[in-house]
Amino acid sequence: MTIDYQLILDHIASGCQSTEDRGKVATYIPELAKVDRYKFGIHLVDAQKNDFGAGNSTEKFSIQSISKVLTLAKAIAMVGEDLWRRVDVEPSGDPFNHLSLLEMENGIPRNPLINAGAIVVADVLVTKLSNPKADFLKFVRDLCNDQTIDFDKTIAKSEKETGFRNYAAANLLKSYGNLKNDVETVLDFYFHQCSLQMTCEQLTKVFFMFMNRGLCQREQKQLTLRQVKRINSIMLTCGFYDEAGEFAFEVGLPGKSGVGGGIVAVLPGKYCVATWSPGLNPKGNSKLGMEALEKLTTATGQSIF
Repeated sequence: MTIDYQLILDHIASGCQSTEDRGKVATYIPELAKVDRYKFGIHLVDAQKNDFGAGNSTEKFSIQSISKVLTLAKAIAMVGEDLWRRVDVEPSGDPFNHLSLLEMENGIPRNPLINAGAIVVADVLVTKLSNPKADFLKFVRDLCNDQTIDFDKTIAKSEKETGFRNYAAANLLKSYGNLKNDVETVLDFYFHQCSLQMTCEQLTKVFFMFMNRGLCQREQKQLTLRQVKRINSIMLTCGFYDEAGEFAFEVGLPGKSGVGGGIVAVLPGKYCVATWSPGLNPKGNSKLGMEALEKLTTATGQSIF
């Protein structure tokens, strides 16, 4: 049966754009507070690289924590299984910026998609890459052959000026010997990775490899099948912090959210989809994005379950 993705996306976008209850835009990063909460975009690319989009799917936004999957992929490609000596793979059950578990578990973050875990991954890349920010940006751009993807230095600066919990996490990691580089250096990289600006369309192309057995849009092998399996499983169990179970229950796809209002998800072998709606629910995930993806998997009858 052929599925008319465009018709489904148009229907979802129409419903979302007329919804009044859109959640609240993140304000703890001042630059994010300026974003129009009435924006909504959705884009899907299928396994044959056909594109379908609706709403504000070609408008750039700050991907924030979605970038953690990309730094994780780069780190695993470079150091392999050694990464798991420094960061675990268990769901945290806590908000993304909580520190209590980190101290209870002797400086080993519960998983690489909470802030503390992503800071450890950032430390790995700062160690391994000769020019960390430039090399990571090149990696992301090369995944979809798009040189327009870039950091938003204003957002990176805003995060640095207000990132007190991230400084606390990094110093706690340092105290346990799980941060090899200088705290300022690692956090400068971390704040920049989170400031990456992309559209829904660009996100689907960058994340294409997680749907396509490690082959990126340019048909180049980026990850082994084993590595893709690991990353997709971590996205399913940890990609939405203390709402990961709800996302698996309602949507049924591996995915990752960011406080900029973006969500990206994959159905291996079928499609990669991204949504953007800046208003967040109480758990810090895009309210309309979560609802849109539930509607997508319900309408298509396609999920991993």
